[in-house]
Amino acid sequence: MQIDPNSAEGRQAMQAFMVMVPIFIICWAVFMAIIIIPLWQICKKAGMSGALSLLALIPLGILVVLYIVAFSQWKTVPAPAYAAYPPQYPPPGPSV
Repeated sequence: MQIDPNSAEGRQAMQAFMVMVPIFIICWAVFMAIIIIPLWQICKKAGMSGALSLLALIPLGILVVLYIVAFSQWKTVPAPAYAAYPPQYPPPGPSV
């Protein structure tokens, strides 16, 4: 079924479309910001360029970034094998 653009229904459909396009663009931008900001931090903590997260803007880019981060060598310092315990406060009393 085709709608004649010169009819009242056609004009109403075009108006609805013109309202929905900016809403869709704003929602897409917010969603991308929600994805890119944490992805940028993950890339930085893994020792990679944060700009790698901008690949999420293209279709299937998020999967590409996740595979790169998951299977690459992270440039971080390993945690020590042991840790010193903090002193006990108050110090133990004299033993009798």
